[in-house]
Amino acid sequence: MQCAILKYLPDVHVNYAFTNRTPHMRLSRTAFEWLQEQINKLANVSLTPEEFEYLKEACPYFSDTYLHFLRSFRLQPSQQVRATFTPLNDTGSKDDVGDVHLDIGGRWLDTILYEIPLLALTSEAYFKFCDRDWSYKHQEERAYIKGRKLLEHGCIFSEFGSRRRRDYHTQDLVLQGLKRAAADGKDRGWKGKLSGTSNVHFAMRYGIPPVGTVAHEWFMGVASITNDYEHANETALRYWVGCFGEGVLGIALTDTFGTPTFLKAFKRTMPTPANSMADDKTTLIPGAASPPLPPMDSDSSTASAEERSYAQIFQGVRQDSGNPIEFVKMMRDFYQSEGIQEKKTIVFSDSLNIELCVEYMHAAEEAGFAPTFGVGTFLTNDFLHESNGQKSAPLNIVIKLSSANGHPAIKISDNIGKNTGDSETVHKVKETLGYVERQWANGDEKTRWGKADGEATKASVQER
Repeated sequence: MQCAILKYLPDVHVNYAFTNRTPHMRLSRTAFEWLQEQINKLANVSLTPEEFEYLKEACPYFSDTYLHFLRSFRLQPSQQVRATFTPLNDTGSKDDVGDVHLDIGGRWLDTILYEIPLLALTSEAYFKFCDRDWSYKHQEERAYIKGRKLLEHGCIFSEFGSRRRRDYHTQDLVLQGLKRAAADGKDRGWKGKLSGTSNVHFAMRYGIPPVGTVAHEWFMGVASITNDYEHANETALRYWVGCFGEGVLGIALTDTFGTPTFLKAFKRTMPTPANSMADDKTTLIPGAASPPLPPMDSDSSTASAEERSYAQIFQGVRQDSGNPIEFVKMMRDFYQSEGIQEKKTIVFSDSLNIELCVEYMHAAEEAGFAPTFGVGTFLTNDFLHESNGQKSAPLNIVIKLSSANGHPAIKISDNIGKNTGDSETVHKVKETLGYVERQWANGDEKTRWGKADGEATKASVQER
């Protein structure tokens, strides 16, 4: 996304908000002070020459302009991040527990990379100082067993666990286990595949493809900047294709303002030289460069390719909230109604485990889709307490865009539990879009990966 922001929206100013969806799990003062130290050290992070060369080879969709921008890019946490600690009962002790607040602000271009490291460091702080009743014992082996089960069942999956990992070492162990499982799967001819990791550092280290999709933030930012929620999805899609081209990074995220609203934009025709004069400009961002149109045929005044919808152009969609089985049905009905026969991909990425991956795989394949999975917290933060064998629950924490150019930024999603942003704006946008409220029985954000000191999840028990 930073590449697209550099190209189209380099001067937009934004703010981000941190939310702890497990508010009963608080940091101590000692943990917060360690976290503050780590945040300050982010100023020392820079792209190495080896990493530059790796990105050129592994990510050919990045423009030369963007790669050279990254060479000199530096985070400036002293100016861009404000971390505060509010103790419940302030005794001055290092053991006081309280709420952490992270406020991030600055140019979108300069601050977009904070989300992942800040979340990962907050999680690490909690489990380094507050919940210490765990160990790394068997983590590599457990990841290996999980990987084998997914591969044996035929699941194609990627590791998506950086944000809420227990710590760096845990994710390292997990990827070692998954690599070993993938080698076994290849030897045995299993249908499943480890398709990559969203952590580019580990992708480079272990020779795994770096993978990912567009995030909610892109749609949230475009909607906030334009203050036009009726056309925000289409505008975001148009500029995304304009930056990276057709068929590149072609998985669309549907639920930022609810999937039904997204599908109205997804069926729209991508502007071409032949129809651009008829474009009412509602999908152009004021002050931003216009996204390029497909090239003209050199021998005629018509576009080189026939007019196609975004649904035809994009390779598939990502499901990240709400009921996944209902989502499969909705997408099958949508593609059929649009006359699209090409086999499309669904990437599932919402709180997955082995059992759910297998269930969703069967449902998607029966509906004619190619399913893949982005598995995160289940891999990188699945622990038991050493003392009693009970669940050591992960933090459920998020950082979301809260404003852009002074306008509130919101996310609605397909599950009320994932609504974020200014409540008045959320209510207004729901009315504008005709949003139908949805609740999902398995969508409790406080207990997505089990309860602290509760029984281990069914899927965790299965893999042990």
